[in-house]
Amino acid sequence: MSLPADGPGWQAVRLSRNRTWGHPALVAALRDLAALARAQGLPTLWIGDLGQPRGGPMPYGHASHQAGLDADIWLDLSPKPALSPAAREAIEVPSLVLPDESGVDPARWTPRHGALIRIAAELPEVDRIFVNHAIKRELCRTEAGAAWLHRVRPWRGHDSHMHVRLRCPPGQAECKDQAPVPPGDGCDASLDWWLSAEARHPPPRPPGPPPRLPAACQAILEAR
Repeated sequence: MSLPADGPGWQAVRLSRNRTWGHPALVAALRDLAALARAQGLPTLWIGDLGQPRGGPMPYGHASHQAGLDADIWLDLSPKPALSPAAREAIEVPSLVLPDESGVDPARWTPRHGALIRIAAELPEVDRIFVNHAIKRELCRTEAGAAWLHRVRPWRGHDSHMHVRLRCPPGQAECKDQAPVPPGDGCDASLDWWLSAEARHPPPRPPGPPPRLPAACQAILEAR
């Protein structure tokens, strides 16, 4: 199903991409996130890509967002007027991270950003949330020991948005969850790796064939 372009506490952006589609559980979780954020005094959320109408790999922009369980939430907490769909096409959100990625930008990061990530991480259906490692490091500094921190995982990019991923909804036999998130809050020495030369300059991925889709997915695409 599709997330409506507008709702209580959110506006979907870049609607021309037609990537507002996801499992009903994802749409429900985003509605809950917007409502909880609104109840805590946070401004309207900009919601970016979910998935394509029939799921599957996108032609550009993401290697994930294929199963209807992923969504990008932009980490912009400025007051937002109601914008027309055309005005939402050119929105740019500044990075919350210093250029050298050694930490968050103190001129832009606020405790309210951490509060929004916490709200998302505490949703019971959420499996993990990806943010830039500098954001994870800041959360470790300010929220050390919090039970929800283990769901917040460092990943490249994600310096101006968080990527929310749900676990497989009940009754979806063909859906396969990722390996469980490692135990602990993720604030150990493994976080330092992201500042290493290896992490900063990863080798390019060798070209290869596209991933093989499950038979059910391939049949849907071939029927288009």
